[in-house]
Amino acid sequence: MPKIKTSRSAAKRFKKTATGKLKRKKAYHSHILTKKSPKRKRNLRKSDLVSAVDSPRIKKMIPY
Repeated sequence: MPKIKTSRSAAKRFKKTATGKLKRKKAYHSHILTKKSPKRKRNLRKSDLVSAVDSPRIKKMIPY
């Protein structure tokens, strides 16, 4: 079998954890931050896990 190419766009957005789950950054933290509350902006800084429904698709994009 030939090697599977890694989707470079997915590789920049997602990281695999030690247990095999996928980490992602939260959306809505790039611009128009003045109207968002400090608490909301603080929580957007934290990373999150990809949902179980989406992770098989993304794992195919990042095989290695």
